[in-house]
Amino acid sequence: MGWSWRFENASGEAVDAEGVASESFPTQADAETWIGETWRALLEAGVEQVTLFEDGREVYGPMSLRE
Repeated sequence: MGWSWRFENASGEAVDAEGVASESFPTQADAETWIGETWRALLEAGVEQVTLFEDGREVYGPMSLRE
């Protein structure tokens, strides 16, 4: 299963990011690199914050995508 992000609106509800596919990553570093590269596209798709999971276990978040 690996590492994955849950995309959320400002209220913390899970949302889909239109045009941005949710992915699974083999390491935490890979997941964090990906979010660092795609956070702007996620904001444009309506995602306000994200939460990181490892094999279904919440690691941290929610983390705002706003500067």
